[in-house]
Amino acid sequence: MEYKNVFVKGAIASEFIANSIAKHQSKTNIGAHNIFLGQVRADEIDGKAVAAIEYSAYEKMANKKFHEIREATFNKYNLTCMHIYHSLGVVKTGDICLFVFVSSPRRKIVFEALEYVVEAIKAEVPVFGKEVFDDKSHQWKVNS
Repeated sequence: MEYKNVFVKGAIASEFIANSIAKHQSKTNIGAHNIFLGQVRADEIDGKAVAAIEYSAYEKMANKKFHEIREATFNKYNLTCMHIYHSLGVVKTGDICLFVFVSSPRRKIVFEALEYVVEAIKAEVPVFGKEVFDDKSHQWKVNS
């Protein structure tokens, strides 16, 4: 079975996010949207600043896991639609690497559903981040 590809090469552009929002204006059965934007932080670790994160994944396995999370979320919450996009490759600090967009007729549902989806992604999807420092050294990122 082929699963939807959620991966975007590099950073997720603000224009892409804006277009995704605009496309939903015609869906008048929706009363609330909620959006999560994961951004690469310029953390300082052992005196070195993170300049970027390089994301990698076994895409087929990760897309399957994204699909399972998506299905579980639709079964748990009364959502009208949901979109998930995650970066692969190098994403510089300040750029967006994860975009999750949920919509429903009611606001309380989108608040709960979005937290559920983001926490499930962080806990279950095999996407790996390598923190690249400004001196070009690197270390594997641990999700917190």
